[in-house]
Amino acid sequence: MKSLMLFVAMATAVPAVAGVSVTAPANNSKVASSIQYVATASTTCAHGVSAMGIYTAPGVLAYTVGGAALNTELTLSPGTYDTVVQEWDNCGGATKTPITITVGGGPVQVSAPANGSTVTSPVQFVASATTSCPAGVAAMGIYTAPGVLAYKLNGAALNTAITLSGGTYQTVVEEWDNCGGAGTMPITITVGSGGHSGQFAHLDQQSGWTGYALLPPSYNICNSCAPSGPQLTWAMTQGVTSPALSGDSARMDLGGQTDYSDALWNNHLIGDFSSQGLPDTNRSIVPNVHNLTYDVYFYATDLSVSQALEFDINQFVNGQSFIWGHECRIAGGNEWDIWDNQGQKWHPTGVACNPVNNAWNHLVIQVQRTSDNQLLFQSISLNGQTETLNYSESPTSTTWYGITINYQQDGNYEQQPYSIWLDNLTFTYS
Repeated sequence: MKSLMLFVAMATAVPAVAGVSVTAPANNSKVASSIQYVATASTTCAHGVSAMGIYTAPGVLAYTVGGAALNTELTLSPGTYDTVVQEWDNCGGATKTPITITVGGGPVQVSAPANGSTVTSPVQFVASATTSCPAGVAAMGIYTAPGVLAYKLNGAALNTAITLSGGTYQTVVEEWDNCGGAGTMPITITVGSGGHSGQFAHLDQQSGWTGYALLPPSYNICNSCAPSGPQLTWAMTQGVTSPALSGDSARMDLGGQTDYSDALWNNHLIGDFSSQGLPDTNRSIVPNVHNLTYDVYFYATDLSVSQALEFDINQFVNGQSFIWGHECRIAGGNEWDIWDNQGQKWHPTGVACNPVNNAWNHLVIQVQRTSDNQLLFQSISLNGQTETLNYSESPTSTTWYGITINYQQDGNYEQQPYSIWLDNLTFTYS
């Protein structure tokens, strides 16, 4: 805090303009008894911000900290509080932001964002959960649309930022307890303009995946094939707890009787048939997207039986098809290939691909649709080793519209069955 000498010295000065920005809790929100306060302050005072504090009632200063930022947790009894977050500057000025909160009142308490609020992306979600289950809360998650689980973690509290495109979202924060119960809190938000960038997190646990069989020699989609075989068998099992990094992984299975057969899974993210609630009917998102990143962890117990693993990013816009195909040949020679759009064939890169058995392999693929509408294969990073490609080529024509991703497993010369586990599959676009 300031000394009395400073207050006297500045008593006749014109107060400097300042402001307090509170990220959490949101005004008029319902929260748990443990409330996370996150705030920053600014001032035109040449000597800066001296301190910040939280009043839980008039004259009740519950917390102070030196500097222009605070991030702390307060514990309050059930009830409604007209709290105030205040800053004091070194010129004798002070500014405050009132935050009304209601403590208690449900299994899920969301501190931020406020229901019905207009926010900017990325959106900060701060929430906690309670339960009558003696074994406690197992996990919490955030749905950004019905069936679209954008984020999930173990435990009874979350604090994360989610990137969303412009628009109105009926989000839901949910808790799952260890007795089989669950509780939810719906939060409607409107994300401001500038929504030409975004991120889809934990896609391996979301809906929208469709599996297909690709049989030699044409490798076209087999419309008569069924997941149960016999030519090719395939399956995607979500919610697998072991092995898993996040608490839930997706096991991708391949088998069957036809040698060198492949299983392809596809998900329509934006545009036609969007699984993420982003049909982009006014075509304001997809044409403005140029940078795309495919980020995933994968696990295997015997990679030697895999002919190849494929990870694709696809953009269809203005009548042009951009297919950034990436194939890690394993039994096929431990090398990365990329897809030749014009030649409709694989192009060797000379970059080695050696994923590890019985470990989580981290893959990050970055690509770009250039300003002159060329495909640019930028880089591949596997387990921290980044290889720059900077390979460019031309698109082909299409009547499709949107952005999709693929994941594919290829069978070997004996079509030996094998499984790959996917976790933390994140797709980012801008």
